[in-house]
Amino acid sequence: HEREHDREISELITKHEEEMEKVRAELKKEQEHLLDELRKQMAATHRAEIEQAQLQSQTLHSLELETLRLSLNNMHTSQLELTQSNLRKEKETALVELREMLNDKRAQEVAILQSRHQLESEKIKEQCLKEKEDL
Repeated sequence: HEREHDREISELITKHEEEMEKVRAELKKEQEHLLDELRKQMAATHRAEIEQAQLQSQTLHSLELETLRLSLNNMHTSQLELTQSNLRKEKETALVELREMLNDKRAQEVAILQSRHQLESEKIKEQCLKEKEDL
């Protein structure tokens, strides 16, 4: 009886150990499966975070480029306005100088014409006097 009991206990222990091995194998397989799933999820999350970071970086880069473009546009506009202002001043200065030069030339021509007129007038008077004397 005792031997049979010991043999049954031994069989039960063996069966129990086999079942425990099966359970351990299943648990290990399930654990590996869960770890694999977790790795996949972590990789997907990592990719999503990287994509989000890249998108934010691109958005930031786009905003910086737009800011630089607007700044450059403003600087260009200011430079054009300054250039226009300088050209306007130069034109006004040139016009004033030209007006003064033309006025001086006109004054010289008037003086020359007055001088000629006076000479002609004196010649005519002399001629008139000469003609009177001749008559």
